Amino acid sequence: MPGLRRDRLLTLLLLGTLLSADLYFHLWPQVQRQLWPRQDPRACPCAGRPPPPVPAAASSDPGLAARNFSQAGPRAQADGGGRSGPGSKLQALFAHPLYHAVEESPLPGREDSLLAGQEALRYYRRKVARWNRRQKMYREQLNLTSLRPPLQLQLEASWVQFHLGINRHGLYSRASPVVGQLLQDMRHFPTISADYSQDEKALLGACDCTQIVKPSGVHLKLVLRFTDFGKAMFKPMRQQRDEETPADFFYFIDFQRHNAEIAAFHLDRILDFRRVPPTVGRLMNVTSEILEVTKNEVLQSVFFVSPASNVCFFAKCPYMCKTEYAVCGNPHLLEGSLSAFLPSLNLAPRLSVPNPWIRSYSLAGKEEWEVNPLYCDTVKQIYPYNSSNRLLNIIDMAIFDFLIGNMDRHHYEMFTKFGDNGFLIHLDNARGFGRHSHDEISILSPLSQCCMIKKKTLLHLQLLTRPDYRLSDVMRESLLEDQLTPILTEPHLLALDRRLQIILRTVEGCIESHGEQSVIASGLMEQPVPDSGLTTVTT
Repeated sequence: MPGLRRDRLLTLLLLGTLLSADLYFHLWPQVQRQLWPRQDPRACPCAGRPPPPVPAAASSDPGLAARNFSQAGPRAQADGGGRSGPGSKLQALFAHPLYHAVEESPLPGREDSLLAGQEALRYYRRKVARWNRRQKMYREQLNLTSLRPPLQLQLEASWVQFHLGINRHGLYSRASPVVGQLLQDMRHFPTISADYSQDEKALLGACDCTQIVKPSGVHLKLVLRFTDFGKAMFKPMRQQRDEETPADFFYFIDFQRHNAEIAAFHLDRILDFRRVPPTVGRLMNVTSEILEVTKNEVLQSVFFVSPASNVCFFAKCPYMCKTEYAVCGNPHLLEGSLSAFLPSLNLAPRLSVPNPWIRSYSLAGKEEWEVNPLYCDTVKQIYPYNSSNRLLNIIDMAIFDFLIGNMDRHHYEMFTKFGDNGFLIHLDNARGFGRHSHDEISILSPLSQCCMIKKKTLLHLQLLTRPDYRLSDVMRESLLEDQLTPILTEPHLLALDRRLQIILRTVEGCIESHGEQSVIASGLMEQPVPDSGLTTVTT
């Protein structure tokens, strides 16, 4: 009898433990979602979605266009903060004539839009139908019952409108209200699936320890899908805002920073490049919004609870399957960036091209451009850099990377439909904003060696040195929109002003050596921009 009672006691203890685990991992996250909704508490609780898009006819009003371009988050709409205040430098910047210059006209016989609307919609409908079939099969295999109806493709979904709005001038139009809607949706919509990215899947868990470029376990990223069927790349928080990259770190082993992805999008928009996909910060519940919605058994297997009772996960890779490489919630909530996916390669093929100024991805050795000051003369003789805007676009990208401190631009991508003169897509900016105390001058080598710059780019840079439009001020104001604010520390913001002056001094030196006419290029495809009195280089 005493032995039987002990068995009953052990059974009760085991059942109690299982019940406690169930309460902690399943019921408690649901209670959290009810107690702390995803919406920004400072926003109007009744504003589940932002106002409907402004009719296209209204976009001809420059003032209205500036307001549409600047409204990207609930903070600006709800309390007048961020961009929409009466003394907003950012709103004044977007109202400047430079941001209303007429876009270049398309080549004869070449379409302006990236996607054919009806073809894209048919493709997305097939994707949604296939998704619904797979979900039904998954539920049947596990004998699950679900009250969730099949997904329907919503033509007004922000991600659909974003894809349809991509054209040869950029990923979105200056006056498009779609970007603000897309940022809101990525910030608030629930997730319905989570998975590893394709490049991590390609490793199949077999990492090559001799390859030190982008070790998968350190730079974990996930693909999330939302209830509107849109997708985003999630990069989790790996470093505190005030932590600088150690000086002894090589650029290819540096952490990828979620806040750098967010800040790069805002800077790209301020520079009027519009080549970084819309990116927003979000506080994710790694249990309910990743673990409980993923069907990837490998991803499920790498979740664990740390000694501090935080839920963590890591990449599946033999030499990285260690808890010190994991990312952890607090206990479930984890900061991260969400970058909108571009259209499928089946719809919009992209070309991936090695950067002519690629760095050496080894512990020793240098590339030719690092030792040959006349390297650009060779590049100018090579197709397509000898007969298109490609070289000027490379220099734009170098200026952008120098401002954010990104040394890891080994490749660039562009849509094949737009040909040699298409814009370069500024993807993967997470290694930016690592060291505010150091300006890596070598990033500017395309500019300093080629001594060429687009007139449009130069005018924007000069404008951002003026007190009324100072780059650090407009960036600070723009980043206030994000719910993870502060995105950048003050030293990083001030470093932008310092680096901007370095760029302009470099251009000034080129003009002194080669003359303004050979340095400042209108570009093969560019129309004249408004004369704003900024054509004289000033520092």
